[in-house]
Amino acid sequence: MRITTLCENLTYQAGLLAEHGLSLLIEINSKKILFDTGQGNALIHNARILGIDLNDVDDVVISHGHYDHVGGLKTFSEMNGKARVYLKKEALSDKLKGAHKDIGVMFPRVALKKRIVLVKEPVEIEKDVFIMPDIPINNSADTGFSGFITNTGNGFRPDEFEDELYLTMVHNGKISVISGCSHRGISNILLAAKDYFKLPVHMVLGGFHLKGCTEGQYRCVVDSLRQISPDRIGVCHCTGVEKYCDLRRDCGDIVFYNSCGNRIELGS
Repeated sequence: MRITTLCENLTYQAGLLAEHGLSLLIEINSKKILFDTGQGNALIHNARILGIDLNDVDDVVISHGHYDHVGGLKTFSEMNGKARVYLKKEALSDKLKGAHKDIGVMFPRVALKKRIVLVKEPVEIEKDVFIMPDIPINNSADTGFSGFITNTGNGFRPDEFEDELYLTMVHNGKISVISGCSHRGISNILLAAKDYFKLPVHMVLGGFHLKGCTEGQYRCVVDSLRQISPDRIGVCHCTGVEKYCDLRRDCGDIVFYNSCGNRIELGS
């Protein structure tokens, strides 16, 4: 199993483009799964530089309906005519930051209508790879809702990210959890995964939405990570480099920054 970071806020590899966004390619057995698509400026370019043919992607999983995770979907779908697109229906809702800034899905939804698979319950899209749509809020301190607004058809209201989902992979008797932005809280995501699979955590990877967070949210995340005790903690995107440094200090060298171009190998 291999995970390649195609889009992320930072890169240290010559020729790659960085952007505020996230896209990961997961290769397991003969299956290729794209988790998020970034803003759309870097995905195709970086895949070509890294020697990855996006025409081979079988499935796309959208973590939530923000432009920096779904923006590359239009260009990708024009290139790749077969991949199914898994998301929750709320990801297609209007989304704003503050009262005016549109940060939602920015492509003609009808163009992908026949390829969209709406996720309502856990889906095993490949052996031991699961799309997980349910994230109960057990730790209310660990959420990233502030300033976000959505309209699901009944008028605008504060966005509590009912559209958010995550991936879980089972291998060697443990789970690895992949999150996009963790608006509903990375501690809540990990608790939900452990409650469902009843297995220890090997790796947690993704955005933790800690940039500019309160001290209470940060302490909640650290306490949860210490309690769950994953073997590896990969942070990126909305975690923020400052909070990466703090997590490295507080959780040790199991913490790494998952920058654009990084490749992670997981044992079979």
